[in-house]
Amino acid sequence: MSLLYVVDGGKQESSAPIVAKFGGTSVASAEQIQKLAAIVRSDPRRRYVVVSAPGKRTPDDKKVTDLLYLCSHVAHEGVDVKPTFGLIRDRYEEIARDLGVEGMTEILDDVEREIIAGATEDWIASRGEYLHARLIANLLDAKFVDAGECIRFGPDGLLDPRSYPLTNQHLQGEGLFVIPGFYGLNAEGKVKTFSRGGSDVTGAIIARAMDAAVYENWTDVSGLLMADPRIIEGPRPIQEVTYRELRELSYMGANVLHDEAVFPVREANIPILIKNTNAPEDPGTRIVQEREPDENVIIGIAGKKGFTTIFVEKALMNLEHGFGRKFLEILDHFNIRWEHAPTSIDSMSVICASEEMEGKEQQVLEEIQLILDPDRVDMLHDLALIATVGIGMAHQVGIAGRLFAALAEAGINVRMINQGASEINIIVGVEAPDFEPAVRAIYKAFVKEEG
Repeated sequence: MSLLYVVDGGKQESSAPIVAKFGGTSVASAEQIQKLAAIVRSDPRRRYVVVSAPGKRTPDDKKVTDLLYLCSHVAHEGVDVKPTFGLIRDRYEEIARDLGVEGMTEILDDVEREIIAGATEDWIASRGEYLHARLIANLLDAKFVDAGECIRFGPDGLLDPRSYPLTNQHLQGEGLFVIPGFYGLNAEGKVKTFSRGGSDVTGAIIARAMDAAVYENWTDVSGLLMADPRIIEGPRPIQEVTYRELRELSYMGANVLHDEAVFPVREANIPILIKNTNAPEDPGTRIVQEREPDENVIIGIAGKKGFTTIFVEKALMNLEHGFGRKFLEILDHFNIRWEHAPTSIDSMSVICASEEMEGKEQQVLEEIQLILDPDRVDMLHDLALIATVGIGMAHQVGIAGRLFAALAEAGINVRMINQGASEINIIVGVEAPDFEPAVRAIYKAFVKEEG
């Protein structure tokens, strides 16, 4: 079956390859991997398959990567790793047996020996993807290519651009290739992992390196939803979203896709398609460079709790050279990352994740008093941030008015407002107990009901 992909606004058939990345739930069991095999074989352009480690089969199951981190901890404490690694061994051998794949016992033996010999935490954590890629490559009769041969990190820990030509070099030739996600090699030639969920980034790197027609990201949901279904009953699916909109939503907690995965493909204008392994016929969500606004002004609402606001007030603050710089330098001194910094003529607030402030609050307040000499300084805890996102917001009058009217009608007090220069996002801060009611109020104000 040949698929049509939208390129530059018009439909055209592409013979360029497809990169298909399968997440943890998509490879959690032999049954799920059989679905993967059927999807890959249904289109010969799916030539590059990126796999995660096995995820949870049931809500109370363990992810293999979590067990590997536990193995690392146990090994470095000098405790016998065999009981913990035995759980991992059983998982892979069960999958291999059910799929009729041979040779996994010897590979598992090699990994266990390396763990006992003192392998690094990153090396151990990466073995979930490594082992699964070996298994799935065997099943598909595909060529296994170790991600360490392709992906490099620089001395700063960031992706080395050399990764793209290296990847292209190692993925030449006919047939099917399977590559483990989540890791590469650092500047010293040792295994280094991305942050959790980083297999998404691996897939994006390979898509760019191979000039893919599309980067398919297969998971357990049929794309993105306009709001969290745990808050909104039956939220609308998002059919198409831009990279910019997705970045805003991902940052605020809409985490179907790793928020760093957009950068490699965005630069090359390669679309991402979020698809459901369990329902491959569902259209999914398409992530593109540009799109036309639809009847809904907004594309999505996302948010999260757990923020702290540091509020500083000082008369004639605007006339004091370097006030904002000194404020942020105080946070930098304590290795605290900040999220937003709304200001007025005589006051400035800086919003940080509450976990960044743990154990440092009193020291930060003392340093603010010493360096900034404010008239007033307060710290507000338990703040929740909600982002209302959509490119249509920049072209319609009264969007902010509708948003705040909806919150006022719901009796919700807004503690912070921030709208970026891009005009595609309005962020409001509310107290944590008001988070869910605020999301419902915004959704009701902007999303037209079906029928």
